[in-house]
Amino acid sequence: MTETVSVERDGARAARAALDRTVAAGGVAVFPSDGLYGLGCDPLRADAIERIHRLKGRDDGKPSAVLYFSPLAMRELVSSLGPRTREALGVLLPGALTLVVTNPQRRYPLACRADPERLGVRLIGGPLAGAGSALFQTSANPAGEPPPSRFDAVDPALIAGADLAIDGGALTGLPSTVVDLSAIEAGGEPQVLRRGAVGEAELSDLLAALSSAR
Repeated sequence: MTETVSVERDGARAARAALDRTVAAGGVAVFPSDGLYGLGCDPLRADAIERIHRLKGRDDGKPSAVLYFSPLAMRELVSSLGPRTREALGVLLPGALTLVVTNPQRRYPLACRADPERLGVRLIGGPLAGAGSALFQTSANPAGEPPPSRFDAVDPALIAGADLAIDGGALTGLPSTVVDLSAIEAGGEPQVLRRGAVGEAELSDLLAALSSAR
């Protein structure tokens, strides 16, 4: 049976503890990201990732980002990145961004898929901020359906197929903005791959701050 936790009813601490417990046990969770509900699991567990693909009804072969709720949880990954990339993460995160970085140690290959030297990473706030888990994450919708921004809009079959479902209330409904940083170690510029939750003015300010820091 799926464990259901409500941030409003049970509190953020209970939600974080349930998420960490589920991920550590190799389970799958429905959880509130910053803009949309997601499906998440340990990014090193092939069996859990396969469960997510079955729940969604398709494995489209696309890479998935690895999401963090705590800078401390990112420290091992960050230490493996180049100095310009580390500096960029410090400027741009946390926020509603997915950052594509070079991945010289080929960490999280199940998330990288065909290109193990490029990895999407996220660090977000919200009620789950401070959770210690890293998550392989994808949107909580069956293939071909729109991703939900409210818990009551998550497909019941996805909730029934997960080990944990966290009700975080209504979210923004906006996907993350995706910025490719993979060229910056060689002196290249960041490239915006997808416009999303970060508005044009804010994104321009962030990229300007990044340029100044370099």
